[in-house]
Amino acid sequence: MFWWCRLHFTPEYKIRIYYRISVFDRSMEAARFSLLLLEPGEIYFEDFSVDIVKQDPSVELDEEIRMNGRLKMCSKSLVFEAKNNSQLPVVKIMLKDCTSIGRHEDSKSSNADSCQLLIQCRQYIEMLAENIIQPYHFVQRECRFLFNFHYAKLDECLQQICQLYRATTLPSYEQNSMIATIVYSRHSRVKFNPLWLNSLYERTVAEFHVEEINPLIVNPGRLLLTNSFIYLQSYNNIHTNPVVKVSIKSVTSLSKHRYLLRQIGLKIRWDPKQPSVTEQCLYLAFRNEGDRDKCFRSITEQTDYVVHEQSPESMTLKWQNGLVSNYDYLLYLNGLADRSFQDLTQYPVFPWIITDYTSVDLKLTDSAVYRDLSKPVGALNGDRLERLRMRYDEMAQPKFLYGSHYSTPGFVLYYLVRKHPDLMLCLQNGKFDHPDRMFNSVADAFHNCMHNMSDFKELIPEFYDIGRRGDFLLNSMKIDFGCRFDGAPVNNVALPPWASNSPERFVQLLREALESDYVSASLNHWIDLIFGYKQQGESAVAADNVFYHLCYEGSVDLGQINDMAARHAIEVQISEFGQIPKQLFRTAHVSKLLAIPKGLSAKSSMSITKTQEYCSHKDVITALAVDGSTGNIFTTSKDGTMTCYNPTERRKIRSVQLSELPISSVQLASDQSVIVGGWDDTILVYNFDFGKISSTIRAHDDAVSCISYVPSYGLLVSGSWDGSLKIWNNYHNDAVIGYIALEEKIVTIDSSASERSIRVAVGLQSGELLLFTFDARRRNVTSTYTKDNHKHLLTHRGSVCEVKFNAKGTLIASCGEDRTMYVTDADSSMTICRKELDTVVRCLSWTEDCNYLLMGDQRGQLHVWNMLQGIIECEISIHSEYVYCLECLDQKQIVSCGKDGNNYCIKLWEIA
Repeated sequence: MFWWCRLHFTPEYKIRIYYRISVFDRSMEAARFSLLLLEPGEIYFEDFSVDIVKQDPSVELDEEIRMNGRLKMCSKSLVFEAKNNSQLPVVKIMLKDCTSIGRHEDSKSSNADSCQLLIQCRQYIEMLAENIIQPYHFVQRECRFLFNFHYAKLDECLQQICQLYRATTLPSYEQNSMIATIVYSRHSRVKFNPLWLNSLYERTVAEFHVEEINPLIVNPGRLLLTNSFIYLQSYNNIHTNPVVKVSIKSVTSLSKHRYLLRQIGLKIRWDPKQPSVTEQCLYLAFRNEGDRDKCFRSITEQTDYVVHEQSPESMTLKWQNGLVSNYDYLLYLNGLADRSFQDLTQYPVFPWIITDYTSVDLKLTDSAVYRDLSKPVGALNGDRLERLRMRYDEMAQPKFLYGSHYSTPGFVLYYLVRKHPDLMLCLQNGKFDHPDRMFNSVADAFHNCMHNMSDFKELIPEFYDIGRRGDFLLNSMKIDFGCRFDGAPVNNVALPPWASNSPERFVQLLREALESDYVSASLNHWIDLIFGYKQQGESAVAADNVFYHLCYEGSVDLGQINDMAARHAIEVQISEFGQIPKQLFRTAHVSKLLAIPKGLSAKSSMSITKTQEYCSHKDVITALAVDGSTGNIFTTSKDGTMTCYNPTERRKIRSVQLSELPISSVQLASDQSVIVGGWDDTILVYNFDFGKISSTIRAHDDAVSCISYVPSYGLLVSGSWDGSLKIWNNYHNDAVIGYIALEEKIVTIDSSASERSIRVAVGLQSGELLLFTFDARRRNVTSTYTKDNHKHLLTHRGSVCEVKFNAKGTLIASCGEDRTMYVTDADSSMTICRKELDTVVRCLSWTEDCNYLLMGDQRGQLHVWNMLQGIIECEISIHSEYVYCLECLDQKQIVSCGKDGNNYCIKLWEIA
């Protein structure tokens, strides 16, 4: 509770002071001045402690009224906020409305007025009167404001204010250029205090002039990057702390973005590691693309940066296979296409799904209630489309069907005005829309989008966000938006009858519709329109999906426009009239996989024909390797032999007895050596040219179960039944540079290398699948690794049979005794697809293009898994009893090892 006063000029020119008791809104007082009280994109520079005297020349004051507060100097206005009195309005004086700005001259005093600024204006604006969000009050009369500065030097302040005042007399583009120059000058003058560093031992890596972007807000500052932290220093005191500090270790996502159709944006997400604080985000715009890319590169090169971004292919596969919801996938695509909640010009876009907003019950099983997702909103009404096409045919180039976009700042705030009224007031110069034009009814909004010749807007994520329970549909702040033509006040949004007047139920039903089988089966068509191949070109014309040319990325290069007036006009149009998302797909997007009837997946046009067959072993074939340069096929067996077969000459080149015990694995080294691991605990290096064993390594305390060679670094990784994993830099007992002890038998391993790291996927007898990552730069230093540098990817219900990286090293396939196959994203550790088969799959192999995964089972069947469609494309019997090993010779040839009766055979197959 508190006392407040309001000033009124009475007819007797006396000042009356009214007192009232009111509930104190602390959050409102704390955030009373906001950048949203300025014009969109206006810059706030600094503030001063002042006393203010307001004078109306039409009246004579009996006495001088002084009020203490803060004067905010901004690029287009001066804003005064009274101190300790949140009921008085915040006063904004637009510099363009000023008639005079200068030092106050008063013959009655000399030095007393040396710090007084006199401003005369034609009008001023009152905001947040009585601490209520409401339309601004424009006081249109001549008025004089006298500001007495407490601490700042008037000469310096006056010089800056006059400079900004002169800028308002220029054309808009020249004014913006002048303000940009002032901002950059400020960057040079405002220094970064080293005491703000988290540690004095931090090393500065780079520094950039940036702008922090939030809805309708642009706040310039300095981005300082050290080897362990990211610091954002604003040039004003709008933030509580002088710098925003982000630990590079806490960064969860770093992505490049487009801002105003220029590649200058960078989004940083991080986890503050505080239980009560969720993931936070910084959206920054740089001066040019080069600076943005340099900053991105500098952050990712720091040793503390450990983010592994999920690949689009992985996310699409997960969505296809039902591991990601339609809602989450659309959010992901929006982010990938540079749409952001921080930028109203590129706010995430979601489709209208439901067309029935009049029924009492919404029957989600009835296809008639769903919108045709293969058409843009403008093409859903045939009659309207015909009229638009007629106009299109008569139009000169560049032609467009729709002059209005499906997502603009105005459309976003049309939906969100009740939740973010301050944004609407900022966008519309202190006014709400006319009550009859507001978002009053869902049914009316949909009807307008279907019939109006200039309304083609889609929806926003909030319509499907069940977590927020439809709060944007309620006038929770009790704001006075005015009355409609029938006298009814604008309040909550009118919902369809089937929502039972419950925003939560409304959003829940829309979400169920979005996740329905009908939408899942056709959502790919809408993706083609918004993010895909139907977005531009002839495909867009054929799909009736053509918008004004300036909405498209690449339609204009602002950096090449020297005419500042023309550039400013284009920037305004881009920011106000909508932007097409970045094109993500050049071909038709795949559809989501629904429940497939049993046996349907076996129908395929793929055929496999056997071209060669030979037998080389007397016992189970344990391992297979193919020499890519010669095409030679190497196999090992439990009979202790290693054989080499040349398919071109159709003859066996070598058959060698290497051990009395079974050999478990074989790998080919870069120096033409053949490396095998055996049950006698050793690793043997066989010199193929000289035909003899060149090295015997006592590798483990139990059988060597698996080995993997890393050709780019010349390293060997071995696993054993004793639970140890070792990395070898050479072929002798003292060459171990990495050692990890596990508690379970290691059954299978595979490796993949990048420029900075080596990844090893490890399958255990317990069913666990682990992923270890090693720093490739430490490969020449002996070191013992621990289990701390691994990720647990998943657990099979039985022993893991085999693990395999794809050629890109981005995906890991695994199969186990539980008859289940998994494909896991190596970066995010997320499962992309899962398939349970009728029998145990023993071996895996990726095709060269990574589009297919081959699986061999213990009944002799080959299963071909189509990664793009997420289905078993074909199932073919290639051995009569067992498939032990699979490998691809090239894109058209497969090698298989298996059992046929009493024979252990190797077969070559041609794919057609």
